[in-house]
Amino acid sequence: MPDPASPQSPPSPPAADRQAGFAQVIGAVFWSFFGIRRRASGELDMVTIKPLHVVVAGLLGAAIFVSVLIALVTFVTRKG
Repeated sequence: MPDPASPQSPPSPPAADRQAGFAQVIGAVFWSFFGIRRRASGELDMVTIKPLHVVVAGLLGAAIFVSVLIALVTFVTRKG
């Protein structure tokens, strides 16, 4: 039986209380575009990233991706 008077480390805050930073949200969306995610990273993202942030970052990432494709096609197909 553990001694109740023994010093214990303070409990760490639950993962749900932590907020994901901008870089973490962008990184999660970037790697999700490729379909490459580690299980541990995905589980951490599920509790720290809000769905609205994922949607906004996904739309922003898609807009950047489409803009780059349009610029690339315009550059390749322009006349001489």
